[in-house]
Amino acid sequence: MSDVIYSINGPVVTVRNTNSFSMREMVYVGTKQLLGEVIRINDEVTTIQVYESTTGLMPGEEVKGTGSLLNALLGPGMLRNIYDGIERPLEKIHEQQGAFISEGKSVPSLDEEKKWDVHMVLKQGDTVNGGEIFATCQETPVIEHRSMIPVHVSGTITEAVPDGSYTVNDVLLKVKNEETGEEIPVTLAQKWPVRVPRPIKAREPLTIPLITGQRVLDTMFPIAKGGSAAIPGGFGAGKTMLQHSIAKFCDADIIIYVGCGERGNEMTQVLEEFSELKDPKTGNSLLDRTVLIANTSNMPVAAREASIYTGVTIAEYYRDMGYHVALMADSTSRWAEALREISGRLEEMPAEEGFPAYLPSRIAQFYERAGYADTLSGAKGSVTLIGAVSPQGGDFSEPVTQNTRRFVRCFWALDKSLAYARHYPAVNWNESSSDYADDLAHYYGQNVARDFMSLRAEMREILHQEDTLMEVVKLIGSDVLPEDQKLTLEIARVVRVGYLQQNAFHPDDASVPLAKQYKMLKVISYLRRACQDKVAKKIPVSLIAKTGIFETVIKMKYDVPNSNIALLDSYDAKIDEALNSIL
Repeated sequence: MSDVIYSINGPVVTVRNTNSFSMREMVYVGTKQLLGEVIRINDEVTTIQVYESTTGLMPGEEVKGTGSLLNALLGPGMLRNIYDGIERPLEKIHEQQGAFISEGKSVPSLDEEKKWDVHMVLKQGDTVNGGEIFATCQETPVIEHRSMIPVHVSGTITEAVPDGSYTVNDVLLKVKNEETGEEIPVTLAQKWPVRVPRPIKAREPLTIPLITGQRVLDTMFPIAKGGSAAIPGGFGAGKTMLQHSIAKFCDADIIIYVGCGERGNEMTQVLEEFSELKDPKTGNSLLDRTVLIANTSNMPVAAREASIYTGVTIAEYYRDMGYHVALMADSTSRWAEALREISGRLEEMPAEEGFPAYLPSRIAQFYERAGYADTLSGAKGSVTLIGAVSPQGGDFSEPVTQNTRRFVRCFWALDKSLAYARHYPAVNWNESSSDYADDLAHYYGQNVARDFMSLRAEMREILHQEDTLMEVVKLIGSDVLPEDQKLTLEIARVVRVGYLQQNAFHPDDASVPLAKQYKMLKVISYLRRACQDKVAKKIPVSLIAKTGIFETVIKMKYDVPNSNIALLDSYDAKIDEALNSIL
């Protein structure tokens, strides 16, 4: 079906309504065949959102329908690749067109000429259902790609190729539908509508943490595999830095990094760092298990809105293979601004701060695609969504931050004052929260230590007491406080500086295993009890501080390497020796 352009308003194009198109249909607009999507149909006109620059388009040019929804092409070759918001491979485009991307049809998302060494799992005569794994190939040195029967296909295999080298478009299977008698060809590549969640058998409870290596997150505000988290913070608070660290060190199998409306130099930094960084899990390049989606601030704003959905669709595809996937979206505020611009072009009634009234539902639709799933292939996998939010001036009361907080269960609030004081990660322990702690308590008790959660509660109580005492200290100073409260302030400083603060450039402090985190908590707890005994015996905190024991405990994160955590067991004796030296 086709029609002609009636009017053009930035990325929004309208055609006379002749019933040529369906809602959400993917279309090609104009002589350059720009990619677009039908977003509104009424009695008079059909409205199309164009994902590329409409400069040069004129009324009267043809619009062609494809008969399908806006989709992503999925298959081997996505890892190590960098795409734009509508899954065009930027490296291939650079090779063919240079530094500037021309509008219109571009190169395929997957390399159609590369041959993959395929091992066939199923054979002729097998009965199959959608989602079953039928072939495997080594996509990168560390990730096995498990190709699945398309979800809508089921029946009996009538033809199957032997193991060998095949391209993504070669037909490997033919499946005969018993009801219709139709034979459906199956290749390594398949398409999936980006706005439609991929189906699963069932959702599993979230009981396994995503280990990030960041103590303030893993201990104080943990996130589960299959969970959702928001990282709000003003400019310079460290959102991108924290997302980079999580991507580098978390124990997910696959990383999807979506640069949504951010500066181009930030995506360049990701590319350079990830290609040079040795993956702590495998020893290979981190890019071997990473997909990058770049829709930077100078790219078409409409494609920015689609980039989030493209990223989560790729994440769900690898989840269905049985992998644990972590998606970083940086930042959802820029994505919401794209919604606001498109809404303005459509002359919709604005809600708070000009955002569309459907902003909350769009945010909810994105974060609800997180989850730990029992997949159609019989494997278990997860998609963890971590979105950065960039409120202007660090104002958390603005609509994107407030609505995101409604739909995520982890809220890692970044504090600009902590960032400027070089406290990294700048996660404010008083404003942040996690609803996963109770769900993960059993895992921590079984796999780390039975008293891990009680130690966590003790540290949080110390920080809460410090926050209360600082109100008094600001008014009348710390000298008037009784000794036990002075001790609370000192122990809280040890927790803040010695435990919550990390050095992203230190080999042993950039990422810390749970076993070391637990032993560090034990040391701080023992220090607190030992000092309380001395204070009860009328020994002032000033004398305890002169022994240097507080500084010794603070520095343990550097002095004890991750490869020899057992050294932390000797700190109880060091604490006793220092305190017993007080005359």
